Amino acid sequence: MSSLIYDWNRVEAPPAPPRLLLDDETLRDGLQSVSACCPSIDEKIALLHMMERLGMDSADIGLPGAGPHVVADVERLARECAEARLRLRPNCAARTVIADIVPIADIAQRVGMPIEVAAFIGSSHIRQYVEDWTLDFLERATEEAVAFAVREGLPVVYVTEDSTRAHPETLRRLYRAALRAGATRLCIADTVGHATPGGAAAIVTFVRGLAEEAGNGAEVDWHGHSDRGLSVINTIAAIDAGATRVHATALGVGERVGNTPMDILLINLVLMGYLERDLSMLDSYCRHVARTYGVEVPPNYPVFGRDAFRTMTGVHAAAVAKAYHKQDARLADTVYSSIPAWMVGREQEIEVGPMSGRSNVTFWLEKRGYHASDALVERIFERAKRSATVLTEDEILEEIARDE
Repeated sequence: MSSLIYDWNRVEAPPAPPRLLLDDETLRDGLQSVSACCPSIDEKIALLHMMERLGMDSADIGLPGAGPHVVADVERLARECAEARLRLRPNCAARTVIADIVPIADIAQRVGMPIEVAAFIGSSHIRQYVEDWTLDFLERATEEAVAFAVREGLPVVYVTEDSTRAHPETLRRLYRAALRAGATRLCIADTVGHATPGGAAAIVTFVRGLAEEAGNGAEVDWHGHSDRGLSVINTIAAIDAGATRVHATALGVGERVGNTPMDILLINLVLMGYLERDLSMLDSYCRHVARTYGVEVPPNYPVFGRDAFRTMTGVHAAAVAKAYHKQDARLADTVYSSIPAWMVGREQEIEVGPMSGRSNVTFWLEKRGYHASDALVERIFERAKRSATVLTEDEILEEIARDE
């Protein structure tokens, strides 16, 4: 197949990163969507196991500081990680205050495994102005909270909210304070989806430099949002600039228009050769979240939308059908698709509609075991031309029944 495709994406492509980790935020950031339903604990556990099978390295399982109802679910999820011996490591969000970290430390003690603390704090000047915060206050809060978590034996990723609109000197002071207090990861949060790919690369390079100056081996995370529709390409730009862990959610569920979609990100990382991963159950992961979170997958959503691998256009369908007739399923999966449907357990579908040719009709019938006589093909073809939409299976079967 490679001999039939010249891939311009490989021309001067950056090398695959030596280290890349995925943090799934569906169980915490995803639930900030105002349109999402909160799944039951059993549904959350099922999703946790899907994340494990997809090779996620870590997952945010909640913000215990939000109250007892969250504490209960977080403890159950952390216990599942421990008892099922999942490779995936849990983390919990917390404001950069000791009161939010105490319940995380208590849960870690009860379940007998460390839980990473994702301690977040606003960093942009606009946020400081609105909240009446001083930089001295933010620096002091950072040192106190991170140091407390470290004393409790918890690893810390320090998250600056709205990093991509924060002044470099602000970030320098806050990140250095976190590193002095013992943080092992620094997370850049593009909280309102402000970044462009160039901006993402620039800030990751800057924060990497701060981590290297500290000399304690701290690494950089990237947490993106989709407000400008750039979350996936921004995440890839962050990886290319040296971020070693990136955050995302299933179907991009999250506040406002959502987070980086984990499913689309995974597809691209595998196709780019950045990761090796079996994605055959990625469709099930997306459908589980759509069902339990009560969100709809648009028909034209990449890869997992209903129409992702469907065509009714005559010229396109004819090419797919000819590829199938060459007895080469992989060829048929590639001739009019940049993403092989087999990767996610799907297949190419040829429909019959007003823009179809007779070859669509013939293929539709033969694929389902019907004899494609000239008269039947012509009758279905003419009906399709009179229709405003793709013919349903029942409408085509009506025409077939007239021959019986």
